[in-house]
Amino acid sequence: QVNLVESGGRVVQAGDSLTLTCDANGDTLRRYSIGWFRQAPGKDREFVAAISWITTVYEDSVKGRFTLSRDNDKNAVHLQMNNVIPEDTAIYYCAAKQDSYLRSGYGYWGQGTQVTVSS
Repeated sequence: QVNLVESGGRVVQAGDSLTLTCDANGDTLRRYSIGWFRQAPGKDREFVAAISWITTVYEDSVKGRFTLSRDNDKNAVHLQMNNVIPEDTAIYYCAAKQDSYLRSGYGYWGQGTQVTVSS
């Protein structure tokens, strides 16, 4: 079983950059597909991006601004967020699963990290 912990969330201004990290213990993340989701106040949780062994996918609103990468040496996954906008404000969660369908069906979740983008 893998345990996930997100970090890196903070208050930033529109146009800034920040990196969220999903650290894992209990298992190696190389065995899993990793997804990032977010939930804004009053809204449903939505898919942001995910990475498998062979591909990376992004939700349309973050494509070209966010980059997802694995850090196998540190057993972590990073979500680089560039040119953030106020609509990116949300709690961001990382999640893990052991198949390659990336947009849903995750069984392991972290506790979330808050990102707030001021205009």
